[in-house]
Amino acid sequence: MRLSTEGIARSCSRHPWRTIGVWLAVLVLSFGLIGTLLADALTGGEEVTSETDSKRGDELMFERFRPTNDEIERSTTEVVLVRGENAAERGNALAEELRTAGATNVVTSTDDPTLVSADGDTVGLLVALGFDPEDRIGGVIEAVERLDAEPGLEAAITGEWTLEEDFGQLAQDDLRNGELFFGAPAALIVLLLVFGTVVAGFVPLVLALVSILVAIALTALVGQVWGLSEFVTNMIFGMGLALGIDYSLFILSRYREERTEGRDKTDAIGASAATASRAVLFSGFAFVVAMTGLLLVPNTIMRSLAAGAILVGFTSLLAALTLLPAVLGLLGDRVNALRLPYFGRSVGGQGATESRFWGRIVAAVMRRPVVSLVAATALLVAAAIPVLSLEIGTAGISTVPDRFASKQGYLLLNEEFPGQTTEPAEIVVDGQVDSDAVQAAIERLETQLATNPVFGEPEAESNETGDTTVLTVPVAGDPSSAEAVAAVRDLRSDLIPAAFEGAPAEVYVAGDTAEEIDYFDVMSSWQLPVFIFVLGLSFILLTVAFRSVVLPAKAILLNLLSVGAAYGLLVLVFQKGVGNELFGFQQVDAIEAWVPLFLFAVLFGLSMDYQVFLLSRIRERFMRTGSNDDAIAFGVGSTARLITGAALIIIAVFSGFARGDLVMFQQMGFGVAVALLIDATIVRSVLVPASMKLLGSWNWYLPSWLGWLPNVHVEGAEPPR
Repeated sequence: MRLSTEGIARSCSRHPWRTIGVWLAVLVLSFGLIGTLLADALTGGEEVTSETDSKRGDELMFERFRPTNDEIERSTTEVVLVRGENAAERGNALAEELRTAGATNVVTSTDDPTLVSADGDTVGLLVALGFDPEDRIGGVIEAVERLDAEPGLEAAITGEWTLEEDFGQLAQDDLRNGELFFGAPAALIVLLLVFGTVVAGFVPLVLALVSILVAIALTALVGQVWGLSEFVTNMIFGMGLALGIDYSLFILSRYREERTEGRDKTDAIGASAATASRAVLFSGFAFVVAMTGLLLVPNTIMRSLAAGAILVGFTSLLAALTLLPAVLGLLGDRVNALRLPYFGRSVGGQGATESRFWGRIVAAVMRRPVVSLVAATALLVAAAIPVLSLEIGTAGISTVPDRFASKQGYLLLNEEFPGQTTEPAEIVVDGQVDSDAVQAAIERLETQLATNPVFGEPEAESNETGDTTVLTVPVAGDPSSAEAVAAVRDLRSDLIPAAFEGAPAEVYVAGDTAEEIDYFDVMSSWQLPVFIFVLGLSFILLTVAFRSVVLPAKAILLNLLSVGAAYGLLVLVFQKGVGNELFGFQQVDAIEAWVPLFLFAVLFGLSMDYQVFLLSRIRERFMRTGSNDDAIAFGVGSTARLITGAALIIIAVFSGFARGDLVMFQQMGFGVAVALLIDATIVRSVLVPASMKLLGSWNWYLPSWLGWLPNVHVEGAEPPR
């Protein structure tokens, strides 16, 4: 048998129970892998994998100070605060409970009088969690919550691992409330409206869920080798719904079209595989290529999200090419069962008929192509203007909802111990620190820090060999805030160079804020290489697909307009606060550092799907009739219902992300939804027909020296009837 999409589909449809049995076995194995391996595969936080200033500082502290096991066991990561009557006494009693619950060391106000607030009503406890904090933090938080429930007392906890625990809980809540309770039901509603029957509406959703489960199992395996972010499951679920439903939607629609035109069940499956499945395979490959560009970025969260998207893209393709034909082989015309009133009659039997609504819009655009092109372009450029104010950052503790423990502890800490922080900056001085020149430089820096209200009083510690000093400097407020970031940047660029000018020492700044600054800088430095990678490969793929250099260039320019407008609206809503309350979003200082780059790759990968589907129909018609205008009108009109439905499904899915509490996913969900809305309306109905009308025969221009390119039919040729 010839290995092709048609051959695979015919084989799977002839032996449906064998194919479904294999998938059921894979599902059982997937549940086992998820249950046993997933928890160990996922990690919290983000890490830059390349060499940075903060990373070098951390390495020097570990190498030069060599903390003993006992010191690590006693190293503080969390702060517990107790406010109310007999706070000191209750704090001491809580310390014993915390040790029982998992804390490896607790320092109380009895041990350190500075842990009592100015008014004496609040005491702090410094809590250490040893070598395995992720296993201990849960019990510690529960002990604090039990005390907080007592009348007349307020107890709260904050710190690195409390925040990680809360971010993990937020991710689970957003997945449940945003995707399971909103995204999936909204996608199902769109499917029911597109197909007009209950069975046809459920088939793509079921296949998408199968793809998601298998992809999560693969993630559990991959995570045993490379640590993956805990947010990867959110990405797999959202992207799996979007891709899995879209791929099945295109193929199932073509199958129903072939049945409407008279083919029997087996031939209709073969014909849909020879056409729609080929287009899906090409689009899936294009999506994977776009996401592969993100693997270049040396950052764990970016690589995790890219890996999750690639894995679920692969499983979605596999399900669409094998499981869907088997399901259609079993169901046959029963896929049209349980028709919906009105919608079932109106859309249930439509084939590739042209949409009158979109047809009228395209006709109006093509009558005035210059005006349409200029007006639509001006609108998108205007939407993109706010991107000039784009600031990148990261969602810190101040963006966490107040109901979470880490936020409550953070607020109480700022109220009762102003200027204190759980995440200070650590200035690492590498040199002969006992020399006069270096000592003088350290003293100059300490003097500068003492006069700067952003910084607290530094504490200095030198190692025994006298070649390293670490100054621990509190930085007021949220370590991720714009103020903290500006302070540490100023420390690196101005204060340290001025203090250590001429001193024989290298100085590094470590700590949470410094790590985040390095993360921002790495993300910024990789934007251009990723853009070039994605744009270059997109151009090559489209050139091969359509044997034209003009269409790929135009498609890329239009995609860039969509992305630019999405960036601008993202800044307008989240940074400027225009309409953010209408959507239920927080106004923040910056856009999450990974979001712009991730949006770019995702949008290029997803919009390529629609571009390929639309342009292949236009090219097919043009090659048949030779009329540019007729080909444009037919291509847009005949694909309108399907592309609109596919876009609405993805918009619904990513709107589920935007409904959550995690600011990073709010931004990602809003960005994807807005960009695809622009792509499916302004770009497809105005910019594509207007630009193609003006270009005329130049649309299909291919230089003679590229004549050797293969003549690829993305949707293939229909098998003979």
